[in-house]
Amino acid sequence: MNDLPEIGKISAEAFNKLIFPHLGAVRPEVAVGPQHGVDVGIVEIGNRAVAITTDPVFIVREYGLERAAWFAIHILASDVVTSGLPPAYLAIDLNLPLSVTEKELSTIWTTIDKECKKMGMAIVCGHTARYDNCNYPMVGGATVLAIGDVDDYVTPRFCREGDQIIITKGPAIEAAGIFATMFPKYLTKTLGPEFSQKAQGLFYKMSVVDDALTAVKIGVRDAGISAMHDATECGVYGGIFEIAQAAALGARVNVSRILFEDCVQEICDLFKIDPYKSISEGTLIITCREHKADALTNRLNESGIKASIVGELVSAKHGISVIEDNKEKKLEHPRVDPFWRAFHDALQNYGKLER
Repeated sequence: MNDLPEIGKISAEAFNKLIFPHLGAVRPEVAVGPQHGVDVGIVEIGNRAVAITTDPVFIVREYGLERAAWFAIHILASDVVTSGLPPAYLAIDLNLPLSVTEKELSTIWTTIDKECKKMGMAIVCGHTARYDNCNYPMVGGATVLAIGDVDDYVTPRFCREGDQIIITKGPAIEAAGIFATMFPKYLTKTLGPEFSQKAQGLFYKMSVVDDALTAVKIGVRDAGISAMHDATECGVYGGIFEIAQAAALGARVNVSRILFEDCVQEICDLFKIDPYKSISEGTLIITCREHKADALTNRLNESGIKASIVGELVSAKHGISVIEDNKEKKLEHPRVDPFWRAFHDALQNYGKLER
């Protein structure tokens, strides 16, 4: 039996069978190791905590190199800020295709530099080269570190029954943002030029850096935020499932309370994807002590980040469920994100229109 997927992240079953039993040496400083539903590792050194995350360097040329590099660095930083700590250091490896030019590399690198400066993140080491058999979009890998006091980070082990679940921006931010960026002529043809132009703005919402760093200002652990999770593959439903499982708790979510960014629902309808199950880099799922939930949503909304309380964590005995059309049903992990098939079909059907 092969538990590996055809494409994309491996399943929880494959991870638990192949990866989790073999994690190298045991070291007492490791407070949070690899775990589904947790975007970072945490190492405690004395009274300081180091949050660590690693990901591919993902440069999609079709976005335009500046936008592609912006997205690449924000993907990396978006994971580490779910610890509640600000990004501090970047180690980056660029394995570039032979076709890359000096001008192109300069555009990529100066954009990364600019965004790192905005976030207060120093680039401390790396590797840059061109190689045969390397190609876009996967052109290397990077590790981001965030630093703070041991009492300042969050992770699902701090979650409790009764914690409120808050979602920022709503579902399918990344799916809609990519469709708007890749198929502007098709959106203009079907939904009009004003809609297409407005939808372009979704691209720069594909980051949770501001969401997370704004959220923790209300306090962490018993003073506020208990955990955060970036909703990527399998979207909001996948993210809710993962954070509840990582906390060893259940969850109850009212779908009608989940807000949508403008243009998202229409794009999902046009490309026939379920927004709640679709990839959503830029959507932050937050668990928060009940007494701070209103303060959290107020702070986020005042900062220009849409946010709403959509449910709560409950006993594991209850399981994970969603309430939709006044009916409560068990939530299963989507496992397969509908975006990838829809995106492939869109390239086949509408790609020529965009050229």
